[in-house]
Amino acid sequence: MLNKVSISDLDLRGKRIFCRVDFNVPLDADQHITDDTRIIAALPTIRYILDHGGKLILASHLGRPKGKVQDKMSLAPVAMLLAKLLGIPVTMAPDCIGARVETLIAAMAEGDIILLENLRFHLEEEKNDAGFSAKLAKLAELYVNNAFGTAHRAHASTEGITHFLKPAVAGFLIDKELQYLGQALEQPQRPFVAILGGAKVSDKITVINNLLDKVDALLIGGGMSYTFLKAQGYSVGTSLVENDQTGLALQLIEKAKAQGVSLLLPQDHIVAPVFDKDAPATICDNDNFPADQMGLDIGPKTVQLYAQQIVEAGTVIWNGPMGVFEFPAFANGTFKTAEALANSKAISIIGGGDSVAAVNQAGLNDKMTHISTGGGASLEFLEGKILPGIAALTDK
Repeated sequence: MLNKVSISDLDLRGKRIFCRVDFNVPLDADQHITDDTRIIAALPTIRYILDHGGKLILASHLGRPKGKVQDKMSLAPVAMLLAKLLGIPVTMAPDCIGARVETLIAAMAEGDIILLENLRFHLEEEKNDAGFSAKLAKLAELYVNNAFGTAHRAHASTEGITHFLKPAVAGFLIDKELQYLGQALEQPQRPFVAILGGAKVSDKITVINNLLDKVDALLIGGGMSYTFLKAQGYSVGTSLVENDQTGLALQLIEKAKAQGVSLLLPQDHIVAPVFDKDAPATICDNDNFPADQMGLDIGPKTVQLYAQQIVEAGTVIWNGPMGVFEFPAFANGTFKTAEALANSKAISIIGGGDSVAAVNQAGLNDKMTHISTGGGASLEFLEGKILPGIAALTDK
């Protein structure tokens, strides 16, 4: 998956270029975009195409309209913001296929930009329908995928279109994801440390399994650590435990030992009687866990232990928070992990979802080497799965 033709390998001048982007942005009740991160992330690829004389056709989905045209999921607000960011007009197409769209595209000059309407207004998009893929392909001469966040889905605009439109190449965003995630898994600077958090072991089994073959140390936090601790015979009070996964947790601990991987679990915890932001928080060790309390964050000893591992690391991948960081009383473990990463010399890769939210909240995003734009996609990449949207691109 790593050896793909890049947009920088092609001559774009005068060509109609279909560029799949991820403009699935949050909108408020008045159709205002509340977070433009994904749009900003796409700008280097967009500017490169325009600067090199391409006729740019942008395509994205927004929300889950389930094949129905819904005004509140129109990409029109994105076209307005994009025009503002680029300082040039962005034509908003009435649909993503059809005669009216084809007429607009036929009139394009070099450096023009059109944003197609929400791909998911057509059920055929998510079904990866060949006929729909062919209609999309008909609009352009080259295909660029710059939407890493959707690369784990085989949809018409991410996989189907590549059967009809060649070459199919990676935009700069996908280039960067492959460079950092790929290098971390294939040729990491060592020691290679993975930090995994989140609620459930069952969500991360495949990731843990895959990473145990690659890392030097694996640090576990969040709700899933209690399943591991219970598997080792510790009492964890009323903490979240997947009882049906304790056997598997033990197998993973044994695998780590056999591989010579240092698998670290929390030694102390911030606990509370109930899951509530105002619940009274106290600290306990593994050996004196109160029967009527639940663990909601890693404790200060664990924070220190994990920070030491991060300081000594050459590469760190982080996916999943260390506790319930949405509640200030239980956010320390997650924010201290982010701080340790920001202050380390390690290549730091933040793998999507809540970890990215935590890093942004801590104001440390510019201190990380790479922040992945795809929650589900980066997780599947770390699991060692093939991402159809990447696999479909033209090989170098």
